[in-house]
Amino acid sequence: MRDRAFSGSVYLLATLATAVATAVAFPVLLVPAAARGWARRHRQRAGRLLGVPTGGRTAGRRILAWALAHVAVGFPLGMAALICLGNILVAAVAIPLWWAFPADERPSLLSFFDVRVDDWATALILGPAQIAVLGAAAWWVLPALARLHARLCLAVLAPSARERLTERVDVLTRSRVGVVDAHGAELQRIERDLHDGTQARLVTIAMQVGLARESLADDPDTVATLLRQAHETAEEAMTELRTVLQTIYPPILADRGLDGALAALAARSSVPVHIELADLPALPAAVEAVAYYVIAEALTNVTKHAAATRAALRVERAGDVLSIEVTDDGKGGADEARGTGIAGMRRRVAALDGAVRLDSPPGGPTTLAVQVPCAT
Repeated sequence: MRDRAFSGSVYLLATLATAVATAVAFPVLLVPAAARGWARRHRQRAGRLLGVPTGGRTAGRRILAWALAHVAVGFPLGMAALICLGNILVAAVAIPLWWAFPADERPSLLSFFDVRVDDWATALILGPAQIAVLGAAAWWVLPALARLHARLCLAVLAPSARERLTERVDVLTRSRVGVVDAHGAELQRIERDLHDGTQARLVTIAMQVGLARESLADDPDTVATLLRQAHETAEEAMTELRTVLQTIYPPILADRGLDGALAALAARSSVPVHIELADLPALPAAVEAVAYYVIAEALTNVTKHAAATRAALRVERAGDVLSIEVTDDGKGGADEARGTGIAGMRRRVAALDGAVRLDSPPGGPTTLAVQVPCAT
C-alpha cells in the first residue's frame, strides 16, 4: 500500500510536469516521429503503474487527441497532488519552526482559510491535523487519481480494433515472408547436403560395384577390395542420410518424446545443463520440432560462443503457450549479426506465431526466452 501511494504521488507530479511540457511543446507533436515517441513513453509509464502490457501502435490522430486530454486532465490532477504534498511539507515545517519566522511572515496552515501559526497551540493542534488529513488523501486519493489518469491515457492511446487488425496483418505478412524464406533456405540446404554428400557417395558405390563386376572373372582380389570399399561407402551414405533426416524431424522426438530428447541434448552438451521440465502434455509435432531446434541451437551457442561454466534450461506450458528459457553464466554480448543462429530461431518460431527475446548484456548472463503457441 505504501508503495502504491508513493508511486501514485510520483506519477501525478510527473503528470503535472509532462502536461505543462505537452502544452508548451504542442507544435512539436505535429511531427509524427516526435508525437509517437512522446505518446509511447506515456503509454509505457501508464502501463507500468497499472501493471498491464502496452503493445501496439497508435494512430496520429489519437496521439493529438491524447495530448489535448493530457493537458486538460493531467494539469488539475497534478496540481491536486502538488497542493496536497506541498501542504504536508508546510505543516511539517510550521509545527517545530513557526517561531523562527518574522511575525508578519509566519507560515499558514489550512492555506485555503489562511490560518496563520502564531502560537504553539495552533501549531500542535492544526499542524498534525493537517498532516493527518492530507496524508490520508495522499494515501488513498492520489493513487486512485493516478490510476484514473493512467486508464484514460491507455484508453485514448489504445489502438482501435481496426488498427490492431491492420497491425496483426502486417505481422503475419512479415512472418509469412520469413517462413517462405526459411523454407526455401531449408530446401536448398537439404538439397545441397543430399547432392554433395549422400548422392556423391551413392555414385561412388555404383562405380565401385561396376568395376567389381567387370573384374569378377579376371581379378578376384580386386573385386573383394572394391566390394569392401562399396560397403564402407554405403555405411557412410546411410550415416549422412540419417543426419539430413534428423534436421527435418529428429527421430528422437518420435522415440523418446520432447522430455527425453531434451535430456539427450543436455547430456551431450560440454557445459553442464540444469533442466527444469514441467509435466508437459502432448504437444503438436511442429511445436516439438521447433522447441527441439531452438534448444539445440541455444545450447550449441552456449558451448561455442558463451565461454560459460554452466547453463540452465526451463520448459513449461501455461495454457496454450509453451515457454522456453535458456540461461548461461557466460560472457554475454550475443550479437545476432555475427551469425549465432538467433535469426534462424526467430524465423522458425515466427512460423508458429511465437516470439523470441534475447537478453545478453556484456559480461553476462545471457537469457534466451521463447514463447510458442501450442493449441491443438
